[in-house]
Amino acid sequence: MSAMTNTAAPLAERNRELRNRALVRGWLYVVLLVLFALVMVGGATRMTGSGLSITEWKPIHGVIPPLNQAEWQEEFEKYQQIPQYEQVNKGMTVDEFKGIFWWEWAHRLLARGVGFLVAIPLAFFWLSGRLERRLKPRLVGLLALGGFQGFIGWWMVASGLSERVSVSQYRLAIHLTFACIIVMAVAYIARGLASYSERPADRRVQRFSGIMVLLVMFQIYLGALVAGLHAGLSYNTWPLMDGAIIPGDLLVIEPLWRNFFESPKTVQFVHRMFAYTVLVVALWHAFSTMRVAPASTHARRAWLLALLILGQGAIGVGTLLAQAHMHWALLHQGFALVVLIFATAHWRGTKGAYPLENDVEVRS
Repeated sequence: MSAMTNTAAPLAERNRELRNRALVRGWLYVVLLVLFALVMVGGATRMTGSGLSITEWKPIHGVIPPLNQAEWQEEFEKYQQIPQYEQVNKGMTVDEFKGIFWWEWAHRLLARGVGFLVAIPLAFFWLSGRLERRLKPRLVGLLALGGFQGFIGWWMVASGLSERVSVSQYRLAIHLTFACIIVMAVAYIARGLASYSERPADRRVQRFSGIMVLLVMFQIYLGALVAGLHAGLSYNTWPLMDGAIIPGDLLVIEPLWRNFFESPKTVQFVHRMFAYTVLVVALWHAFSTMRVAPASTHARRAWLLALLILGQGAIGVGTLLAQAHMHWALLHQGFALVVLIFATAHWRGTKGAYPLENDVEVRS
């Protein structure tokens, strides 16, 4: 009787921790879904040329859009002061301005909404004792990353308000990459709270799966440079580019390093070549995982990751041939996030779940 009593209390505590984990994991999956929507709206904002339509950063007051004609006119007059209006949209009417304004406003509203979606449940879970000690700094860190991402977003927009007619490709790439880091962090934490039926993978598999996440992330960064330079609007053939596998005039800008950030031709070429590299490495990862852990969940996930990357490559080719049509471009961006989330979940899966704080072993 005494042994049963001694076991029952820790077991009940363990079950409570598992229930709390399920709640926190469900909340993080909702956050992940909203983050996905936020990135997609951001992509649409970029594709429609709407990102510079709001020329001020008002973290609180900016929630309220113009409510009457006078306020719309005031907002429009601010937009008329920037180079994009003068050089690209000269003669735009107020009604046409509303079409680009709403995209940027929706993107900023969603971003604010994510902040509340993280902060309020975080406070609830914390104060109600539902958070494990190891989760607290991770989740506070997520909230801090989100706040800093808001600053990066404004820093990006500011680059297009005085001299340029669009935002800097450098800052756009940083903004998207930082968004992907946040998405990756949410997916990683959430997946660490799931239950696993299989033992953690060999350390070699764990390291390789982590490398895959980095490769996918870097490819997304390269894609952001392509988007920032509108490089997908030219050289719309495949597998050849400008009539060759390796086109000429890739390194015409001085100094040399600027070609990899400022030459649309070079940036698109690098994005293409790195896509092939990621696919080859993903296949290598799948074969090596199958060899180290045959017939395991880890091997099956590695193969699925390779297939997802292959699918993303096919979508990329379609986007190129369609001259970066908005629907194709958004599909390409959205599927890149799917690949990143799956790669992150696979990486966390090779490590197994976070250890329970109140784990017990029941003995008969």
